[in-house]
Amino acid sequence: MTGPLTGIRVLELAAIGPLPLAGMLLSDLGAEVVRVDRVHGTAADLGGARFDVHGRGRRSVGIDLKQPSGAELLLQLCERADVLMEGFRPGVMERLGVGPQECHARNPDLVYGRMTGWGRGGPLSATAGHDINYIAVAGALHPIGHADRPPVPPLNLVGDFGGGGTVLALGVVAALAARARGQADGQVVDAAMVDGTGLLMGVVQGQLASGRWTEERESNGLDGSAPWYRTYETADGRYVAVGAIEPKFWAELLDRLGIAGDPAFRDRYDRSGWPRMRERLIEVFATRTRDGWERHFAGSDACVAPVLTPREATAHPQALARAAYTDLEGVPHPAPAPRLSATPARVAGPAPTPGEHTDAVLAEWGVSEEEIATLRAAGTVGRSG
Repeated sequence: MTGPLTGIRVLELAAIGPLPLAGMLLSDLGAEVVRVDRVHGTAADLGGARFDVHGRGRRSVGIDLKQPSGAELLLQLCERADVLMEGFRPGVMERLGVGPQECHARNPDLVYGRMTGWGRGGPLSATAGHDINYIAVAGALHPIGHADRPPVPPLNLVGDFGGGGTVLALGVVAALAARARGQADGQVVDAAMVDGTGLLMGVVQGQLASGRWTEERESNGLDGSAPWYRTYETADGRYVAVGAIEPKFWAELLDRLGIAGDPAFRDRYDRSGWPRMRERLIEVFATRTRDGWERHFAGSDACVAPVLTPREATAHPQALARAAYTDLEGVPHPAPAPRLSATPARVAGPAPTPGEHTDAVLAEWGVSEEEIATLRAAGTVGRSG
């Protein structure tokens, strides 16, 4: 274990969406992550543990937190942990008796990470939601898609993963750094997907304020309206992505396409001419296949790339050269990122089945065999499912 978080112990209360990503990021960086699963009930149906990519790199214990003895057991584990992360609605952990106050009473140095959709206050804080709801209210869904069609959900990349799990992991690492430097003991990290999505939208807010961005969908430089920043269909029904924003890249694109002298491209900043520019580029890109265009633009700065499927992405020469994916039990896993030169991250292993390591983890974390046996007899611990 060589990652920068080696020696850090993390308790992750089982959840879906952003929390598993945060746990994976911390595990890849060397932390020992233990997922606390339910004793009764089932985990998220991802087709089996080996397909749970974001669940990789941790072990699992099964604890019934609804039992007082289960809550007490979690508090005992907090005494030996550096981080606890949970993703329940506001008030749930407090009702279980394992909120920040109770945990910090046992371990003042504990970093208590909280992941919610709406945040811990405000009129929506107690209501249910998912990625699409959070990014809708944060203003990130409205600009995505075609002008004459409804907004298009960008998978669940923006709220769950970009504004959620990644921001939570950053907050946890920041709190650990503050603790290590003596700036604070343990503290609460309050991460909300609606807040994190707002961070991702900062550039758009700035451009709106400057008057350089309009709230009309597909009418701006980065939303598919500009002819130099969009996708084009190719002869085989696939697509290429063009990102020739800077004038020199745009000039190279037109030159490589053989249309540099076309009068349609006389003034790239004249928005009234953008429809004609797009139409001309649509015509040109339809004359070759996607892979044919990739070969044509190889080694150029025209900023043209093939639009790959997720499966194709794992076998692209750039991914292979970077060893960007690794195989675990027949499932391609993205390699840890970012890459550190002195303390490299690593994939610790595939995802566990719920409760798979209950006895081993509890023993390592100071629970005696007699206590484990008593807890198991009471149904407080066990394998989930």
